[in-house]
Amino acid sequence: MDFSFQLYSARNFPPLDAVLGRVAKLGYKQVEGFGGLYADAEGLAASLKQHGLTMPTGHFGLAQLKDTDTALKTAETLGMRFLYCPAVPKEERDNQPDSKWIELGETLAKLGEAFRRRGFGFGWHNHDFEFRPTASGKLPMDIILDTAGNNDWEMDVAWVVKGGHDPIEWIRKHGRRINAVHVKDIAPAGEAVNEDGWADVGHGTMDWQALSTAIKQHTNARYWVMEHDNPSDVDRFASRSIAAVNAWK
Repeated sequence: MDFSFQLYSARNFPPLDAVLGRVAKLGYKQVEGFGGLYADAEGLAASLKQHGLTMPTGHFGLAQLKDTDTALKTAETLGMRFLYCPAVPKEERDNQPDSKWIELGETLAKLGEAFRRRGFGFGWHNHDFEFRPTASGKLPMDIILDTAGNNDWEMDVAWVVKGGHDPIEWIRKHGRRINAVHVKDIAPAGEAVNEDGWADVGHGTMDWQALSTAIKQHTNARYWVMEHDNPSDVDRFASRSIAAVNAWK
């Protein structure tokens, strides 16, 4: 499989073109974009081509997605095949009733229909907040999946763990919906405080050997995206992570 690199991991280590060159040399074939990179989509596309990289997937904020024509033009320019909504603002997710999550699911369902009509895939990318029960006891993740039943899911496996759930149970239950995964790792308790408790892949507490097996067996995941939310050294993260995953792929 070809591993992708989520460029959000390198947001604090400009210039981007230099990062693209280094990850390509490490063996990454793909990168995943995020909303802050799309202002000069043509320039970014040229940099990707120069370094022999593709960007089949990208994250877009909800406001960007609602400007559907612009999002589609960006996706076309960058050669994307799938777009994912990665989150909603904090004030729109904390202590929300079921009705708000249903409303979000309905919005995501309509967006999915619009993107699929144009030949693109669309789905949700989770964090941990979707796994905190509402006042009714329901999980926002279930509401989103049920309400937007035709959309895909890019599972951020480590955030499922941070949300207090076993990702393998969700993989088995919703595997047909999962067409991409974020490959990341969690540091042992009390470690990597300066990196928000995240670790380089293969150097934390996640059993990626077992997770990889489950993902291959039960999902339709085509894209495996390496990510660290706050690395202190992006080159260390990129190099150690791809070395680790190449040992079990």
